[in-house]
This record gives sequence, structure tokens and C-alpha cells, in this order.
Amino acid sequence: MKKLPDLKILDEKDRRLHQKSVDVTFPLDDATIKTIYDCLDYLEMSQNEELAKEYDLRAGMGLSFCQIGIMKRIFVVSEDYGDGTFGRYIIINPKVISHSEELIYVGEGEGCLSINRETIGIVPRYARMRLRAYDEHGDEFEIRVREDIAIAFQHELDHLDGILFTDKIDKKNPFKDQNKMREI
Repeated sequence: MKKLPDLKILDEKDRRLHQKSVDVTFPLDDATIKTIYDCLDYLEMSQNEELAKEYDLRAGMGLSFCQIGIMKRIFVVSEDYGDGTFGRYIIINPKVISHSEELIYVGEGEGCLSINRETIGIVPRYARMRLRAYDEHGDEFEIRVREDIAIAFQHELDHLDGILFTDKIDKKNPFKDQNKMREI
């Protein structure tokens, strides 16, 4: 049985979640690399129904370092392939190169491991994007993402800039411009 990584995820009331994270310098120290893999393990355990129940976890697909109180421009995303395997994305010092004009949104609404309450409303996101980033070894790469992974990346990118998804929902009209976007 895998042991749950010891991560303390900050609640939305924590002011650090509204601060901008700073660029990372390489090489990364061992503690930072361990934390990256701990975050990925945590996400994958949270997406496993048995483990989520055992450890009382809400399912999460992405996690930014600021959510665990480390103000570095690092986030990870773990994509459940549905067959017991996961696609792991380690994104350090990301820069958006391009994005689609087409906007999409999550039909059932976005969620966040730092927001422990019901939220209603849509968050406009780009359907596709390309970004440049570094991996944990300091190697630069470019990646194109689309649909749900593009949404996860944009959600985590916002965290690095001190923005929560709830900040992007129009308070007066939570479904504003819904007809101009595609639901996924």
C-alpha cells in the first residue's frame, strides 16, 4: 500500500494563494524534486476511488507549488488514462507561446483542492494552447495541450499568478457568455 505524501494543501483563505510565484533557478535541489513527485503521487492517489475513500481525498488533477505554500513557478498535472496508468506533466517556469481563439468551459464546473465549497459558474478557457517550460532536470521543452488538459494547465498557470478559478467567475452573472463557448 502506497503511503500518502505529507502535503498540506492551503485553503483559499490563505493569502499566499493570491500572490505571484517566482521563477525557479536550476539545478533543483533534492527536496524540490521529491516534492514534485510527492505532488504527482498525491494526485494519482486522489484519483483512485479506493485510496481516495481510505484517505478522505477529493480528486485532483493538478497541483501548483503555491498550493502547498512554496512560492515557486512549478505545477504538476496527472491525467488518469482510465486503465490504472497516468500521464504525468511536470511544468516549471512556464511561458504561454500561443493559444486558440476558441473558448471552452467545464460543464459541471471547475474544482480546486484549495477551495472546499460548492461553486457555481463557468470559467472561460482556451481550447488549445502551446507553452514553453522546463522539466525537473532543467531541460527546456515545448508542449501543446488541448481540451481538459489545456483547462488543467490554465487553472494551474493562474495559481502561479495568484489567481483562483473563482476569481474568473462573473459574480453578477455566473454563466455570462456561455453561448460563446463550447462545453466539455
